[in-house]
Amino acid sequence: MTREGKNGILNIADKLEHVTSACEERKANEIIVLDVRELTLIADYFVICNGNSRVHIDAIVEHVVQTLKGLGDKTVRVEGSSSTGWVLIDCGDILVNVFDPPQRDYYGLERLWGDAEESEVISSPPEHSSS
Repeated sequence: MTREGKNGILNIADKLEHVTSACEERKANEIIVLDVRELTLIADYFVICNGNSRVHIDAIVEHVVQTLKGLGDKTVRVEGSSSTGWVLIDCGDILVNVFDPPQRDYYGLERLWGDAEESEVISSPPEHSSS
């Protein structure tokens, strides 16, 4: 049974689960969810992850967007591009930040929002080919 929230889309807990699952399905690295409800009004959660290349970042972003649109969320907006190393997916109450590793280290959102409760850490190590 699907629980609905505002505007007929999933409630925030289910939406967050779909977002993190979509990131995992595209093998995003170092997925972290920060609960920022007590710290800011701009979002309830930040999802932070990184991809290994521009193509990988684009695949993660596209899959998250398509997953949410498939659930009926028509409010999803994308800012930035993989060529800059940082793409933001604005899902209203969830902001998904997809970085390349150097940009993630440089901007340090985990440090900037260090007072946020880290509600979930999902680690998908990069795949290595065995030749």
